[in-house]
Amino acid sequence: MTARGLIIGAPRSGSGKTTLTLAMLAAFRRRGVAIRAAKSGPDYIDPAFHAAATGGPSLNLDSWAMSPAQLGALASEAAADGELLIVESAMGLFDGVAAEPGRSGAGADLAASLGLPVLLVLDVSGQSQTAAAVARGFIGHAPGVQIAGVVLNRLASDRHRSGIVQAIEAIGLPVLGAVPRDERYAVPERHLGLVQADEHPALHAHLDRLADLAEAHLDLDGIAGLARSPALSAGPAAEPPMPPPGQRIALARDAAFSFIYPHHLQAWRRAGCEIHAFSPLADEPPPELCDVCWLPGGYPELHAGALAAAGRFKAGLRRFAASRPVHGECGGYMALGEGLEDASGVRHEMAGLLSHSTSFARRKMNLGYRRARLLAQTPIGAAGAFIRGHEFHYASLIDPGRDEPLVSLSDAQGRDLGPAGGRRGQVSGAFFHAIAAESDPQETSAAAEPGEV
Repeated sequence: MTARGLIIGAPRSGSGKTTLTLAMLAAFRRRGVAIRAAKSGPDYIDPAFHAAATGGPSLNLDSWAMSPAQLGALASEAAADGELLIVESAMGLFDGVAAEPGRSGAGADLAASLGLPVLLVLDVSGQSQTAAAVARGFIGHAPGVQIAGVVLNRLASDRHRSGIVQAIEAIGLPVLGAVPRDERYAVPERHLGLVQADEHPALHAHLDRLADLAEAHLDLDGIAGLARSPALSAGPAAEPPMPPPGQRIALARDAAFSFIYPHHLQAWRRAGCEIHAFSPLADEPPPELCDVCWLPGGYPELHAGALAAAGRFKAGLRRFAASRPVHGECGGYMALGEGLEDASGVRHEMAGLLSHSTSFARRKMNLGYRRARLLAQTPIGAAGAFIRGHEFHYASLIDPGRDEPLVSLSDAQGRDLGPAGGRRGQVSGAFFHAIAAESDPQETSAAAEPGEV
């Protein structure tokens, strides 16, 4: 069974897409629907909330980082064994990077390539009939993107609702929900977005409230009726987005290290790998039976004191690194360095397996897609391989260290960003998060080399 699907889009971030997506997921699950979820673009936090609402994994579908074959294979996985697939768009529906058609990273790319209709969420606070003009602008803006219905969010009153509904229905779009303004339904946030699902107080009670909200204010039958079967290619199976880093993978998993893409875990398990989780915050070392250690991103800056005091973890990690590969992404990279300054400017000693130091006190936002050429053999690929991914962090390097660089980076437009990350012995790391390897030779040759553009 392949689920019928639709995409939840909006004109901008902050329109309420995540709250209303979670409300729909929770309500459909309560009704007994085999509900599935996915997220467009690079995002770790929203898919974890999706998973809590549906009871199953939520995959990322990224049209810039993933080849069409990889994207189609993951979309097929996301829709498998379900009745209804809801894909939450990132940012505004058409927001992406300047790229070849269909490879911008925007949610609209998925709508066009997979043939999925869009349910448009409009935050109508501070406007009335003008909302119809906004909706009209989305209709026909891009070929293959079908705006199939509208949900109004943050309404002030019944009078406010009636004026907007009349104006939108006059342009031929059904209004399938009208949600009043109520901040009790918002999910708490921090500097990289929402708090993590595992940290949310009384998460399941909150999801129950959101399901009640959906039942009261959304036309769930009408929304389900919009969904269409995705247009999935019957071509040869794509290579997994990332090769497994080892056979037995020691994976740091706790509140400090949680940013690992579900499609990586699925691909590694499918390849027969064993994943052994351990908690640095609980002062656990990587399991000795493993042949590679992976430290994902997360929030080490919020737990720097506990990590500095985790003597068993640090000693075990150093012992592991003496004979086996260790790789850190973003927060994991910070933990591999010599020191980390927390938000108060207090320096905490990290593992010291790489020589750089980072600071969260001297913050600077780094955000964007990245194309990385690996400068050496590492757990994320062979020397010379190209990996697509992204950066999203506020921490800064206050001492770049003395290690050899790990990658040469360019941005989504091919502009050279220079060398980045570090490697020493079998230890490697960078702020760069890997999404997918470039497996198509045409994709690799067609993409601009760093410095060419």
